[in-house]
Amino acid sequence: YFLELYTDYLLSSFGQTTATGLSALMDNAVSHDQITRFLSSSDFGSPELWLLVKPTVRATESEDGVLIIDDTIQEKPWTDENEIITWHFDHSKNRAVKGVNILNCLYHVQGASIPVASEIIRKTIRFYDPKTHREKRKSEVTKNELMRDMLKTCQRNQLAYKYVLTDNWFASRENMDFIKLDLKKDFIMALKTNRKVALSLEDKHQGRFVRVDSLELELNTAQSVYIKGVEFPLVLTRQVFKNKDGSNGVLYLVSSDTNLTYDQVTTIYQKRWEVELFHKSVKSNASLAKSPTRTVRTQSNHFFASIYAFFKLEQLKLKHKLNHFALRTKLYMEALKSSFTELQKLSA
Repeated sequence: YFLELYTDYLLSSFGQTTATGLSALMDNAVSHDQITRFLSSSDFGSPELWLLVKPTVRATESEDGVLIIDDTIQEKPWTDENEIITWHFDHSKNRAVKGVNILNCLYHVQGASIPVASEIIRKTIRFYDPKTHREKRKSEVTKNELMRDMLKTCQRNQLAYKYVLTDNWFASRENMDFIKLDLKKDFIMALKTNRKVALSLEDKHQGRFVRVDSLELELNTAQSVYIKGVEFPLVLTRQVFKNKDGSNGVLYLVSSDTNLTYDQVTTIYQKRWEVELFHKSVKSNASLAKSPTRTVRTQSNHFFASIYAFFKLEQLKLKHKLNHFALRTKLYMEALKSSFTELQKLSA
């Protein structure tokens, strides 16, 4: 009951989301203390998220589905530092920022994007950095280890999917081996330009590896390659695109499904964009950063509730054929009309 109430509040609110605010919204039918106790009573995580989304997953899942792994950082510069609100390196800004770092596994199938696992990066180990002469924090497990744990969980849950999609930060040899050899699934991953590849099995055995950005790959073709350290063959594609500033960008993609053509690799990988939309929506529409909660547990549970709120918004999207931002605009206009009407009554 309280999770449904709280997540509806997160979707309805256009400002700070507090226990006092929700209590006032309910005309004190629910007390501030009840909401606080709900947020601090137990730990919500991936197992609870799976139970909530499972009926929808089962109704929509398909062997053509994809799992998209990516993390996001929500800045919280004014919140006291702890094991989850701490400093993380933001690759998009090329600097460390203070906030929460959340690793997500998104299941995309038949136009639906469903979060099936989510883990907050917890930096529980403190250590002294001799370079900066400061105390720092680090996690007991890496994001790559968390990613593999997520995929194991999806396998145990018998989730139907065909490909795992990641950016180049998750394109490690361990992840490739795990997906292809352990899970018996395929992947499409972006590669960093300095990754070493061999163009034939003979080159691989002779140790003749070259950087991918040194290859003269023809456009719109898929080249068979071997990545250094990976035993099985992959197909490599080179995609050229225009950046916002007008400059040319290059994206190297590899897939363990060697039957794929260039068009198939690039078309399937385009679905990875769904995780960017997920991160944008959970921040803009599900009040991810708008709670003043102070303890690790209440903060974690609020972030969990925001992800579940995204899922509820996704269900509304499928039902009403409106995107998340259009749905929120609709809610805002209704709130504005109600406010305008109330003001006229007070002024009369």
